[in-house]
Amino acid sequence: MHAIRKDSVNTITIGEHEAGQRLDNYLIKILKGVPKSHIHRIIRAGEVRLDKKRCKPDSRIEAGQVLRIPPIRTADRQKADNGRNAHSSANPSPAPAREFEVVYEDDALLVINKPSGVAVHGGSGVSFGVIEQIRRARPQAKYLELVHRLDKDTSGLLMIAKKRSALVKLHEMLRNDHPKKIYLALGVGRLDNDRFHVKLPLFKYTGAQGEKMVRVSEEGQSAHTIFRVLNRFADGILHQVGISALTYVEATLKTGRTHQIRVHLQSQNCPIAGDERYGDYQANKRLQKLGLKRMFLHASELHLNHPLTGEKLVLKADLPQALQQMMMLLEHRLPSESAEAAPFE
Repeated sequence: MHAIRKDSVNTITIGEHEAGQRLDNYLIKILKGVPKSHIHRIIRAGEVRLDKKRCKPDSRIEAGQVLRIPPIRTADRQKADNGRNAHSSANPSPAPAREFEVVYEDDALLVINKPSGVAVHGGSGVSFGVIEQIRRARPQAKYLELVHRLDKDTSGLLMIAKKRSALVKLHEMLRNDHPKKIYLALGVGRLDNDRFHVKLPLFKYTGAQGEKMVRVSEEGQSAHTIFRVLNRFADGILHQVGISALTYVEATLKTGRTHQIRVHLQSQNCPIAGDERYGDYQANKRLQKLGLKRMFLHASELHLNHPLTGEKLVLKADLPQALQQMMMLLEHRLPSESAEAAPFE
């Protein structure tokens, strides 16, 4: 990743790993925090040059091309426009270097086990995320890009491409329902069917506080999740805290929409335990008394062919300790004389 100084002219020679991208998308990646509208403005004004020639936002960059980037002065404009602190905008705190548990790694692909509570990337009020921290920890790495996303409060398997060719292939695979992505979730309520499909379209909108939200709507994009019940709980300890039932499920994504599993479970009157956005507020408070302090959603398995070699990979990440403890609590307290409390396969 190239080091960019926003207060001076930068000249970059495009490498093989960067070739093939749209110019505007490439600039968005390397000019952290610069609005897309400003990037389009400087391209159209002729301030950005490829091999000393004018270019367009959708121009494809090629290996060996020389890219000229002008000084970026968006912080001053923001200060004049809305009174924000230009110094803090121009000089954000650098992401602290951090490595995460590695599940798989070779020269093209990195798969980590992301902890809950960490965003995958900076933006929308988040200074930095997983990708910025890994780049900081690996300054020698020429290419590190997220293949897909996980919600901040979701833990589990996250793919990062180490070559552009791997990223392009993985994106193509994702568009064709591959790799297979399996999650584990604990729902508040009882699901009666052992295995079922939810095919409900999902529509993205902005909530009252400016937050990203999703709801079931015919106006939305098609979405498909397959659920399989692994266990059902309805024992005394749950009743003591005012919860009638919990259902432990495996969710297989057939599409990859924002908040898909969360909203699809909510649509079945079985929202995810600990989900502050789509969950049951009172149930979440009661579950905290049992030690559940986070959303119970974990990306547990990836089944895929390696993007470059074609090798079949089956990658797994165990439940984090906090979620394991919750499951142990539920399983060890099931009264054998109660049919409702027994595991239901």
